[in-house]
Amino acid sequence: MLELKYDVRRGADTYREIYQSRLKSWILNGIIKPEEALVWRSGLSGWRKPEELEELIPFFEQREEARLRREKEELSPAPLPKRRIKNILIVDDEKDLCWLLTNALQSKGYNVSAANSIIKGIACLKKKVPNLVLLDLKLPDGNGMDMLPEIKAAAPQAVVVIISAYGSEEKKAEAKDKEGVHGFIDKPFTEERILETIAKFQERNDHIHG
Repeated sequence: MLELKYDVRRGADTYREIYQSRLKSWILNGIIKPEEALVWRSGLSGWRKPEELEELIPFFEQREEARLRREKEELSPAPLPKRRIKNILIVDDEKDLCWLLTNALQSKGYNVSAANSIIKGIACLKKKVPNLVLLDLKLPDGNGMDMLPEIKAAAPQAVVVIISAYGSEEKKAEAKDKEGVHGFIDKPFTEERILETIAKFQERNDHIHG
């Protein structure tokens, strides 16, 4: 592993050692920007700007591509798919969250199923076809993204919204690039945030019955 040190305050004589993967993550998330940090790499003499290190350049390029993609989406937002949302499936490893969210949505007239793993989520798909899926990324038996083909096969018209505490720009860009993902909600979230998201995809004048 490369020995990477950074000094955000240019000219300061203090620095910290950090893992290479963390530095890359900070570049992708915009924490470290071009010209704002100095980086030392073993084998090189003196400090370098991070954007000057060959192994870090691709991450600045990815960050810039993500920025341009967001700007393009803001200027020309894709139309949201409108569905008659009645059946909702929650796939999240936090049982308390599933319980609270299930009760909140059922009180609004939705039919709600909940699962705490991919395999249980797939079983729910086979029992009742959802109109909307709230899908966590980090599940005990894999990445929530792994469930997308199963959702598409069982419920091709379903709206899929990712809910995750790991909502870095990189993860959001990855989710948006996946076919069948329509939104991303950061944890922690409120009941109002979930209801607002559902309303964006709900057909107008569509009344939900219990």
